[in-house]
Amino acid sequence: MRRNSRQLKVFLFAICYLLFAILGGCVKREITNIDSKGKNIICFGDSITWGYGVSPGQDYPSALAKMLNIPVINAGIDGDTSIEAVKRINTDIVDRDPLLVIIEFGGNDFLRKIPLEVTVNNIRNMVDEIQAEGAMVAIADVSTGFVMDEYRRAFYKISKETKAIFIPDLLSGIVINPRLKSDFLHPNRDGYQLIAQRVYRALAPYLKQNNLTRK
Repeated sequence: MRRNSRQLKVFLFAICYLLFAILGGCVKREITNIDSKGKNIICFGDSITWGYGVSPGQDYPSALAKMLNIPVINAGIDGDTSIEAVKRINTDIVDRDPLLVIIEFGGNDFLRKIPLEVTVNNIRNMVDEIQAEGAMVAIADVSTGFVMDEYRRAFYKISKETKAIFIPDLLSGIVINPRLKSDFLHPNRDGYQLIAQRVYRALAPYLKQNNLTRK
């Protein structure tokens, strides 16, 4: 009898734990400017955003646009660093009526050995300036495994402190899969499609919530 009682308790505990995990995974944290009134999603980044290695229309912003009923603007520049990016916030973001901005930088900073603290400060300034304009912000993580792990941690910290969306593992499984790459690093059409799907999954709950605030 006691054995059955213990088994029942273990079973109920397992059920409660599973429900907690499922519900916990569905809970989204509060995001700054969830009531954003902008009209466009702006993908602000470097070659990963620009679409290096594929033809026009095969980049991830183009794939993302097909998943949404919101205009998506590709504001990526091949080879851009965070230092260069902060100089074009007004022309490439503020002047384009942003609803939400996806920030994707760090790879070129890492390759050019720009000090991490400089990159982190630039990303933080981007988030602050964009949020001050009333738009939501998402920060994309382009680290892979242990490479750029410190960037991942720093970007996650910024997203938490500023209440921005964090998109982890943007390139996970892509840089080690030749079938998803156009060269040693950049995705091919299928790789960019996978990135778009990851971005979509990260943004969808907040875009839905934003849509409800507009009604």
